[in-house]
Order: sequence, then C-alpha cells, then structure tokens
Amino acid sequence: MARGSRFTVAAPLLLLLAACGSDVGEAPTSPPCDDECRDRVALRAVREMTKLAYNLLLQGNPVGMQAEAAPCPLGGAVVIFGEASSNAEQGATVVDLSYGFDGCTHLEVDDEPDETYRMTLTGFMTQQGTLAAQPSATTALVMQSPSMTMSGTVYDPPLAYGEDGCTLELGQNGNDLSGLMCGREVGVDLGGPPN
Repeated sequence: MARGSRFTVAAPLLLLLAACGSDVGEAPTSPPCDDECRDRVALRAVREMTKLAYNLLLQGNPVGMQAEAAPCPLGGAVVIFGEASSNAEQGATVVDLSYGFDGCTHLEVDDEPDETYRMTLTGFMTQQGTLAAQPSATTALVMQSPSMTMSGTVYDPPLAYGEDGCTLELGQNGNDLSGLMCGREVGVDLGGPPN
C-alpha cells in the first residue's frame, strides 16, 4: 500500500476517535442557580408541601371544622386545623386553615432542575382564601408564617438551602405565587392546573 493511501485511511479514523472522546453527546448540564433561584425553589417546596399535607389529610373530608395530623413522607409530622367549606357550583373550597410542620420532610424529583428539592419544614403557617377544585374556579390564597425554618437541598444538582425563623408573607393567584420570604421578594409560576 502506498504511503499516501495509509494516511487517507488513518486520518478519518483519528477524527472519529477524537469525536468519541469529546463532549459531543453528553447530557446537558443545568444552568447555574443563584440565591434568587434557590429562593424560588424553596418557595415552590413550601407551597407544594402545604398542598401535599392538604391532599393527604383533608381531601374528601366533610366540610366544616378540621383537625388532622399525619407523618410526613420522609420523617417528621404535620397537623392541620381550622375550617374548610365547599362551593360545588363554583368548584372551589374556601379555607381558613393553620398548618403546623414539625421536621416534616419531603423529596420531589423532577425533570426540571428548578422543580427538584428535598426540604424539611418546621413552623406554623396560615392559609386563607379559595382553593380551585375545578377549571371554572381560580385559586386565590394568602399564606403567612411568623417563623418558618426551611432546610435541605434545592435544584438539581442539589444545592444546600437553609433559613431559620423565616417570615413568610405570600399570595397565590392562579398559578402565580409571590410575596416576601425572609424579607426578600420572591415569586414562582407553579404551572399546571391551579390548586
């Protein structure tokens, strides 16, 4: 074989081997998550953990005064007490509830890095307003806590998150949740059907 023909065969093989060792085909990495991003994920965790507690403890209960307690999925406990009434015509539930979290831990793993967290909550939070049960209604809530402790990880890959004795002053209108968390303005679009 002539010297030039060996080079003609070897050059494409070298290029192929170089391509196999490059970053081509590797899974994309998540964009960086700054402090504001971490707060948004933590805010989502607080709202979703409240929703989970409601669904586990009160969903299907008769209307009226409520007082329920249960363990949380990964440890700790949650209690809910207060009043919930239903409006079947509007497909909504009107609530005036208090949630007590005691080391309540929940893990959420999602394809979206900013919807992934492992959070532990300790503290009380009130929730007043309307929860949508049908598409004809819209969730409209005010949620407040004088002192909520949040610890765990947010985002994927996981980033440490911790706030001790954090004041929450939040409002939800449809899927938009925003307000003050630890004195900082924060907001998140919860996506999906409002509830």
